[in-house]
This record gives sequence, structure tokens and C-alpha cells, in this order.
Amino acid sequence: MNQSSFLNQNMEISFKQNEILKPIKSAKSRFFNATFMVKLLNWEYWHFNVVYAAVGVLHIWQSIKARSFFYFSASNPGLENAGFIGEKKSSIMELIPDSVQPKWFLVDGMEFKFVVENVETSGIAFPLIAKPNIGERGQGVAKIANAMELKQYFETINVPFIIQEFVEGPLELGVFYYRLPGAANGTVSSIVAKEFLELKGDGISTLSEMVEANPRARFVKNFLSQKHASVWNKVLKRGETIKLEEIGNHCRGTTFLDGNQFITPKFEAVIDGLSKKIPGFYFGRYDLRAKSFEALENGEFQILELNGAGAEPAHIYQPGFSFWKGQKVLLHHWKVLFQISMGNKKQGTKFWNLKEAAAVKTKHKIAINSIGI
Repeated sequence: MNQSSFLNQNMEISFKQNEILKPIKSAKSRFFNATFMVKLLNWEYWHFNVVYAAVGVLHIWQSIKARSFFYFSASNPGLENAGFIGEKKSSIMELIPDSVQPKWFLVDGMEFKFVVENVETSGIAFPLIAKPNIGERGQGVAKIANAMELKQYFETINVPFIIQEFVEGPLELGVFYYRLPGAANGTVSSIVAKEFLELKGDGISTLSEMVEANPRARFVKNFLSQKHASVWNKVLKRGETIKLEEIGNHCRGTTFLDGNQFITPKFEAVIDGLSKKIPGFYFGRYDLRAKSFEALENGEFQILELNGAGAEPAHIYQPGFSFWKGQKVLLHHWKVLFQISMGNKKQGTKFWNLKEAAAVKTKHKIAINSIGI
């Protein structure tokens, strides 16, 4: 057998093997791409109670030492409810220096015509961001393109809400910071970079089919089908990119990426200096936007929100991040939360009692259930 015949024969065998294996490979791909398997194999999608089980055990032990289940309520004396639950975004934004926050105002009991007037007089242009004053996990947060959409939002939402300037910039980050009471300086312990959900057309599939084929998009399919109803059954051109969501929440399909390599002494000093200007703030996460990481180090960014004791170091949810490493990070931060709370208690900050904690939780639950969007 000559070399040519040998190669042709082996190519034919290889082709037949590929044809035989193709159904198996296809079945394997469908199996591991199934919603259940994607969630099972990627702990970023696991239920809160599973992810925080070890933290719950630690919390019980720390509660025994503190003689209070609600010791965390002393972590941020300057923030409403320590920023743990039920805090008004407006009350916290008022504490942030004007130089690093976008224009915003609170809509509470205001007629729509005055809302429009306030948008104009405050210098806020469309598109803008609207979000409930008390919220969680991005519920009710929307990017508003024009006055018509703003009116629709106004008529739909049932709670006080904030109108905020939409901040341009390719980087949206979550920056976690903590400082022990009495310590000279604090620590930036986490940077999470947010990658918004986008899909690129292939010239064949409809948007609906593309969403179904993408696990991260599929998990928020119901939300996306309403938001993009006008193009839901449209075939995207090859190479055409559509940004499905611009609100940086994990529950809306945003990918969280570990950005800790960008924690530099210079940036840490900027965040530390800023945090010391916020009365009674020791533990929490800034959500901010910037043009570049170089701009961050120069303090050139805008703070969208500040979350207190209820925040978490979200870089751990990067796809592929070790579950056990993530547990170590969460446990460390919960220990720091305890140390800060006990330090503030020594300085006179009181823990919630059971009645106070129940009142905060009830008020928060009513506010969330009333959002209506």
C-alpha cells in the first residue's frame, strides 16, 4: 500500500468515526448545556442558603460571643440600618461627597409634571436610571430612554424612587472596603468587574433562539423576552451585537469577574480617603463607573450606590472561581464584620433588639413587595 492510499484509507476511517461519534458528542453537549447541569456545575447559581451555610454556622458562633444575633447592626453607625436591609438609597447617597456621585433626586409623592421639571432643572439628560428608594437585587431598576418611558415607569411603580443620571463609562465595578474602628487606614478587599450580557448574531438564529442557546441568558429569559419583545423573533445579522442588559446585577445575566489584580496602593488610598469622609461607614461595597483603571487611581469615577453590611465581595462569583476559595473569602469578611461591630459597640453603638430587627425586616418586606415592577 502506497502512502497516498494509506492516508486516504485513514481519512475515511477517521470520517466514519466522527460520523459515529457526532450524535454522542451532540448528546453530551446538550446534557452539560441543560439548565439543571449548568446550575449544578457552576456554584455562582446555587441557592443563597447553600452558599451561605458555613457563614450561617459562623454567625451563630459569633452571635453567642456577642450575646446578640443582630451584632452586625453596629457595623455602620452612620448608615441607616447599617446598610444591611431596608435602608433608603437616598439617605446613603446624601452622605457621599458630591464630587464622586452622579446627579440624582428622590421622587416621593410628586406629580409627574414636577418629575419632568426636576429632570430638566437638575441637568439630567435621557437616558437616565430610575430605581426604588428601597430595593434589592436590582428589582425595579430601569434605564429610561425618554419622557414616555419615564411616564410609564412613574405610573407602574408603587413606591418612592430615585432618578439618577446615567453614567457613561466602559467599567462598572464593585469595590469592597472595610476599616476596623480606631484603625488608621482601611482595606480594599475586593474588586468585581461587571461584564454585561451581550449576544452576537449569526445571520440564522432569532434572538429568542440565541437566548435559549446561551445558559446565562436563558436563566433570565422571561425578563429578556419582555424587554426585547419588539426584536424577540428577529434574526440578527451576522456579527451584529445586541446588549441585552445594562444594569449590572448578577440576577439579570451580568457576569462577575475577579478584578483584584487592580487593587493597588494608590487606588486603596483613594478609596480609604473617600470612605473616611462618610460618617460612621466601616464596611461595605461601592458600585461605581469609570472610564479606565488608570482613572480609578486618580479618583476619577462616579459612585452609583453604596451598600453596607448586607454587601458581599462579589468577585468570588467569577465563573470557575473555586467554591472553597469563595467560602474562605466570605468567612473572612464575616469575621471582619464581627470585629467592626464589636469595636463600635465598645464606642457606644447599640445592637438591635428583637423588636427593632423585626420592624426593620417587616418594613423592608413591605417595600419590596410594593414595587410593582
